[in-house]
Amino acid sequence: MSSVPPTPLNRIARHLPLTGVLRLGRPSDIWFKPALSAVVSVALPTLTLLVLGRLDLAMYTMAGSLCALYAHNRPYAARARALAWVVVGMIGGLAVALVTASLTADPVVLVTVGALMAAVQKALCDATRIGPPGNVVLTFISSASLFAPQTLGQVPAHLALALAAAAWAWLVGMAPGLLRPHGPERRATAQALNAAAVHAAAGTGDGHARSRAAAAAAVHAAWRTLLSTGARTAPRRALERLVVRAEVALAAPADADPERLRAWARQLCGTGPVPEAGETAADTDELLGVDAETAASHRPWWTLLGPLTPIVARTALGCALAGYASLALGVGRPYWALVTAASLYQANMTLTWKRGIQRVVGNLVGVLVFAAVAPLAHASDLALVLLCMAFNFGAEALMGRNYWLGSICVTPLALLVVEFAGYHEPGELITERAVDTVVGALVGFVAAVAVTNRRAGDRIEHALAAVDRASERAGRLLAEERPAPAALESARRNLAATLVDLRATADAASGEWWQRALPEERVVLTEQSAHRTLAATIRRQGPHAPASTGETTEDVRP
Repeated sequence: MSSVPPTPLNRIARHLPLTGVLRLGRPSDIWFKPALSAVVSVALPTLTLLVLGRLDLAMYTMAGSLCALYAHNRPYAARARALAWVVVGMIGGLAVALVTASLTADPVVLVTVGALMAAVQKALCDATRIGPPGNVVLTFISSASLFAPQTLGQVPAHLALALAAAAWAWLVGMAPGLLRPHGPERRATAQALNAAAVHAAAGTGDGHARSRAAAAAAVHAAWRTLLSTGARTAPRRALERLVVRAEVALAAPADADPERLRAWARQLCGTGPVPEAGETAADTDELLGVDAETAASHRPWWTLLGPLTPIVARTALGCALAGYASLALGVGRPYWALVTAASLYQANMTLTWKRGIQRVVGNLVGVLVFAAVAPLAHASDLALVLLCMAFNFGAEALMGRNYWLGSICVTPLALLVVEFAGYHEPGELITERAVDTVVGALVGFVAAVAVTNRRAGDRIEHALAAVDRASERAGRLLAEERPAPAALESARRNLAATLVDLRATADAASGEWWQRALPEERVVLTEQSAHRTLAATIRRQGPHAPASTGETTEDVRP
């Protein structure tokens, strides 16, 4: 392993960055899938209401339809469960909002309830790692529903509409599995192979440590994906062998063939059979250990709630203050400011600042787009529905490039949804949306500054201790003459997971402020030592491994 240290971790900037905030990234490999799912899931319920002449109910079906945006990177067995929980969360939040709206019209109470719900949604989405679009869509639906005129007797019917649309969205999300049942696993494996190829080609320059961390994260994600699929079918075993190849390349990048890794990744992106990695299933089983994944411990999601406390507190405070500020300015839809604040909060202050700029730029451009299409939307109800579907597609297609670009479509979509209940003056909607965007972003960021995250340094200490324990366990097994394959595999998997967690924790802490200096040198040295231990376990387990790795116990202990 190279001893060249990575870029220093302590990036607590004395000024918040502006460069690169609006830079466009590469689109997701499957950008069109969530985009098409959004259109299909919205189309059937909305067109049905159009035919029935009840577009005023489209807000409720939209709540259920938007569940189709989630879990596109998960294997279908895991996706079925994740989407079911998203439906539960969406309908549960909608129910609380509608019941509250039916019991009180006090805007201060409604904003307070909306802020508390936003904090709960942020906590649950981050703890369960549900993935994009995270808590923002849930918060948008529940907050908007708080300000929808409602009676208690109407709530069951409105929830039934949302639940019916959510059931359709669940089917839409699962439908691709009929044509490509192993698509998510293939994509995750391809990403691991490509990341390993990048690391193998990086040499020992400045990008070596960054590419190693990225490859380790991609390999870890691939294993998580494969282990969530259930039974070890033949395609899954073939994919496991390819992830093994990525791990071997990560352990010994100088001996890897980047072009071969990329070729395997390209084959996985197609519909053909899984390429052969060059070893037998028995070889891979020895590497993986016998049912090792069942012995590996899995950290319950609720244990992550504690570390999320500062971000959850920021969300509750920021959303509440943004809503109150909007009310003080006399804006008729304070939930827009609330949702803007909720969308800001990321893993650290630096990312929150960047998201704030992206949100403001995207929304302000988006209101101009709405001004351009408003006359067409008012021409007929069909035109209104078709425009909503088009902006649904655009939002999901562009969001992966940069948040501000996707927001250009999200903003007119949110304004058009208001039109389902009846005509509104475009100038009024544009003004309120622009004001709420700026207010929500400013107040939300001030709340983030006020609620400091001083526990970030403590979490680094815990992550370092976890890596040390995992390295020590792996080192003890390596010192044995014939360690049990399952035990060695479990130790290897645990060490890889703790390394990924350490890197994520260090990156998150480096963007915070008002905290003690971070132990940058210790993090770098711990990572280097642990990666040497991890490489030794892979060589010890690997297919056709030599009888001796040529390393002593001292070589692999941290």
